[in-house]
Amino acid sequence: MNFPSHYEFLHAIEVNVRAELAEAQASRPDGTEPMDQWVFDPADAEREEVELRSLLGAIVAVEDMAAPGTMEIGDHSANPRR
Repeated sequence: MNFPSHYEFLHAIEVNVRAELAEAQASRPDGTEPMDQWVFDPADAEREEVELRSLLGAIVAVEDMAAPGTMEIGDHSANPRR
């Protein structure tokens, strides 16, 4: 994807979030380890994965809104309720 230079940071964040999400999915415990050997609570890992997916969705939405030929960030003309 090519973005104007002022949106490159969004793409960099997206790449990082996708990497974090892949790592979170790969390190998901299989449930066979005894509780006293858990490195982290599986519920915490699931919450982190949900948070990463939400963040990724927000990044993609902003990128889509800011794609060439569409509205700029801060231009609420597409959302009349603002």
